Amino acid sequence: MNKMDQIDQTIINQLQGGFPICDRPFDELSLQLGIDANTLITRINRMLNEGLLNRFGPMYNVEQMGGSYSLIAMKVPADDVDLVAEIINSFPEVAHNYAREHEFNIWFVLAVESSEQKQKVLDEIERCSGYLVYDMPKKEEFFVGLKFDV
Repeated sequence: MNKMDQIDQTIINQLQGGFPICDRPFDELSLQLGIDANTLITRINRMLNEGLLNRFGPMYNVEQMGGSYSLIAMKVPADDVDLVAEIINSFPEVAHNYAREHEFNIWFVLAVESSEQKQKVLDEIERCSGYLVYDMPKKEEFFVGLKFDV
């Protein structure tokens, strides 16, 4: 794996502040960064391929589009955690999956188009895993503008 140079660091720092919404966003961003668009795209792809970035893409607010999301918890015996995590991750509606050292040792975020779909997916995860799911929908949302300078 290559190390990040100053240009990679600048790209990551700039991307954390947003991505231009326009006809040619890479051209716009490359002007802001002082590099050409092809170099920018090549560097983003390299950082993704090398694991320096784990994701590059839009973040949607599913609720503003008529859907819903919930935090889900499960109590799974230690011997079954990997298998259950694999089952959970096989569902495209699962956005994040975390293991925790707690009675509730698997947590994940589920994003779906409707409450009916949410229940179907949760029922299917229970059926496939053999373990109960505990749905914890949010009651209130707080925005934390978190940015890490690289």
